[in-house]
Amino acid sequence: MTLDTAYLRGSMAAIFSVLQHSSCPQNIAFHFVSSQSADASFLRATISSSFPYLNFRVYSFDDSTVAGLISASIRSALDCPLNYARSYLADILPPCVSRIVYLDSDLVLVDDIARLARTDLGDRAVVAAPEYCSANFTAYFTPSFWSNPSLSLTFADRRACYFNTGVMVIDLGRWREGGYTRKIEEWMELQKRVRIYELGSLPPFLLVFAGEIVPVNHRWNQHGLGGDNFRGLCRDLHPGPVSLLHWSGKGKPWVRLDANRPCPLDALWAPYDLLQTPFALDS
Repeated sequence: MTLDTAYLRGSMAAIFSVLQHSSCPQNIAFHFVSSQSADASFLRATISSSFPYLNFRVYSFDDSTVAGLISASIRSALDCPLNYARSYLADILPPCVSRIVYLDSDLVLVDDIARLARTDLGDRAVVAAPEYCSANFTAYFTPSFWSNPSLSLTFADRRACYFNTGVMVIDLGRWREGGYTRKIEEWMELQKRVRIYELGSLPPFLLVFAGEIVPVNHRWNQHGLGGDNFRGLCRDLHPGPVSLLHWSGKGKPWVRLDANRPCPLDALWAPYDLLQTPFALDS
């Protein structure tokens, strides 16, 4: 997970939920990535005070690594350099770490993360995540992208579907061998010259991996609970079982709870809120 003061409350809830629903919490190691400019001592102390026996390490991410590659997106929060750290995990984490579960900070698990971590990646896949093939995939790229044959043919031999990068199982060994960080950067460099997408760090992942990932059951990312990227309106759960609740989108449960304007599903996040401020849920 990434770690910063703005989302620390969400991160703490996510950690708590992972531990609470794990059959063997002592087997879980957390790798946190924070900005080089962040107060790492404060972040470590906050985690240690709530989870004194947690096996964790905080890694520093140099914002300048990616700052020159970021193009303005539809929501300023998506332009934070730390939001792009997921593309550099193979470089940030030590070589002995060969497989991880990447999680965003605005989610909680209600199932054992070991079940997700055991996802079979087969002989060649680098990433596993829930796929959403009913989503309008073309909407994630601009008309300039689709009207240019040399670009749109990127997906010609792939059954490309949208997937959310907030929950991924990643084989870091294969990532390193395939040089996937550089492949993502090449698309970001092109974006600086020709605007081919609008939505932050997600589209480069789609360009590199869509149609090539191992699909995971949708129960592992009930995403979109934060609404869209503009208004953050309340949303319902997707049909089916739930193992992970994800408040992707503009609306974050801790912000809505503090404002005393929670959405109904925010009540499912509240029990994991270790850094809570006083609020009242309407009965």
